[in-house]
Amino acid sequence: MVSVRLRELGAAMVGGSDAVRGIPVPPGSGPVVDLAPLRDQRRAVWLVLSADGTIGRWDVDADVHEIVATTTVAAEPDREPWNGRHVRRHLHASHDGGFAAVVNDYGRFGQVVDLRTGEVTLTLDNQGGHEETVSFSLDFARSRGRCVVVHRTAWNRLDVSDAQTGVLLTDRSFPAGTNTDAVPEHHLDYFHGSLYVSPDGRRILDDGWVWHPVGIPAVWDLDQWIEGNVWESEDGPSRIDVCGREYYWDHGMTWIDSTLIAVEGIGDDDEVMRPGARIFDTTRTEQGEMWRMPTAAEVLSFEGPTGLFFSDGTHLFSCDGAGLSTWDPAEGKLLGTVTGFSPTHYHPGARQFAQLADEMVLLWAR
Repeated sequence: MVSVRLRELGAAMVGGSDAVRGIPVPPGSGPVVDLAPLRDQRRAVWLVLSADGTIGRWDVDADVHEIVATTTVAAEPDREPWNGRHVRRHLHASHDGGFAAVVNDYGRFGQVVDLRTGEVTLTLDNQGGHEETVSFSLDFARSRGRCVVVHRTAWNRLDVSDAQTGVLLTDRSFPAGTNTDAVPEHHLDYFHGSLYVSPDGRRILDDGWVWHPVGIPAVWDLDQWIEGNVWESEDGPSRIDVCGREYYWDHGMTWIDSTLIAVEGIGDDDEVMRPGARIFDTTRTEQGEMWRMPTAAEVLSFEGPTGLFFSDGTHLFSCDGAGLSTWDPAEGKLLGTVTGFSPTHYHPGARQFAQLADEMVLLWAR
């Protein structure tokens, strides 16, 4: 491992706020393409992904950066962008920082790496199927004290694997039948998208879509899936559709706490969508008026929030090109803004936002 001391530039004025700091990217890391927070850390410790595939652990508070692994995920340079979505590298970190995943959003390939040994424990291939329309479905979680990774293995299938051994924990297959035209039991007509594990680690939110196309976020129980019903992600009793929105998915979305979620956009169709947030209680359902299916109970909607969504368990944060806004999701009230600061990452343990900006990282702690 290589450790170096970092030099802080001092406070950077961004939009008139001296709370936003500008810090140079770690020396020797080369161009930085993504960050990922170590969520269990109270300190501002991040993983850093460089363009050459190097992964470093960056303790911002201690001003120390160390190289911990190198990945070799295949590039996918010849893909045509869909709806402005270009293939991009995405770095994920397990809660404790023991594992990382590097994937190609809007592409097919990725890897899971044990950061204690530097070994690749899982080679990822989502097998395609309109993969250009969604971020690579992946998130880390815990099960019985072990680190697991939830990942897309087909356009309509997610699996859970042991992050350390790569062993598949959700092995299942459709039974062989004589009628090849019949739809097999548990078949899911759903293109999996971005995944978000709830703060308590018990449930997962999937920002996917069905053919029409209609974006239909869904939630279900992780423990029940891993320990009980391997078909839980397809049609298990804990699976709940959140809402339906024509031609609208891959937008802002976050857990507020372990039951409430916020989704960006007010409306049922991308042509009439208004900037705003809809808050859903995922423990209750109601009969949807437009889609004629039970969906999560909508408890509030309010105009204003747009762009990426984050939460600290109490507040909703929205981030677009104009800046970062803080909202009260119980009343829909705007509480404050940081103009000119457009973070793409949030560290829940350190309560710190981060934005990559050329050879700098802009940081703001709430």
